Amino acid sequence: MHPPTETFWNELPLGEGVTLLVRDANGLVAFNKPAGILSHPNSRADEGRALLTTRYAEEGQHFHWKTEAGEERRLWLLNRLDGATSGVILAASSEALAVAVREQFAKKKIRKVYNALVFGKPSIKCQLWRDLLAVQRKGGQVRSNARAGNIPATTQFQFLQHIQGAFSTSLIRLEPQTGRSHQLRVQCATRHLPIVGDQTYGDFGHNRSFTKSTGLDRLFLHSLETNFNYEFGGKSFAFKATAPLPPEFRKKY
Repeated sequence: MHPPTETFWNELPLGEGVTLLVRDANGLVAFNKPAGILSHPNSRADEGRALLTTRYAEEGQHFHWKTEAGEERRLWLLNRLDGATSGVILAASSEALAVAVREQFAKKKIRKVYNALVFGKPSIKCQLWRDLLAVQRKGGQVRSNARAGNIPATTQFQFLQHIQGAFSTSLIRLEPQTGRSHQLRVQCATRHLPIVGDQTYGDFGHNRSFTKSTGLDRLFLHSLETNFNYEFGGKSFAFKATAPLPPEFRKKY
């Protein structure tokens, strides 16, 4: 199968604020997803606020649409970010390529790096976080906690910068070694470093004060970088994508 043409990429029905970061010759692509945009629509009503503003087939995990000329188009989604999380998200232009890359996800060969802005200042500069999470799914909602669980969650933590203004916040680096639901948000909250703007696991009083003072109402969690190697068509390829850190992560508030 030949990789798609320039026209294919230029005519993608991208969601509001979504930008293409990098793509390779095989048709593997990384986008920068803004906070508030869904990885994919969960219903027809969601299509206007998703990564691509078009239909999504959950079973095949791909977007699909028709061009003005009536040609069928598809793009396979390779990973998901919470709607409130910004940054790198991956897709593939063919099913065969999607299978090849998903194999790397299954083998835990994908390296991801996140930045988060948290309330407070860590007492330790670098640490491997290990927790046993309990994950519950009910009514379409996912909730995790680090109490009495049995699902291992491991993240490499690094303190980067303390930012002292009206609010005491810190910029941190997180490299998850497992991919559990809401893992980073729960692990930060458990260590009394709630992510700014986290409406589920965060400090609700601090969040209200922060939003009222700054006018910013987002989760300060950003997928900064993704890199990995993959096999396709009998050859080995390296892929790396970096989404610039939004400027609001480094401001003094």
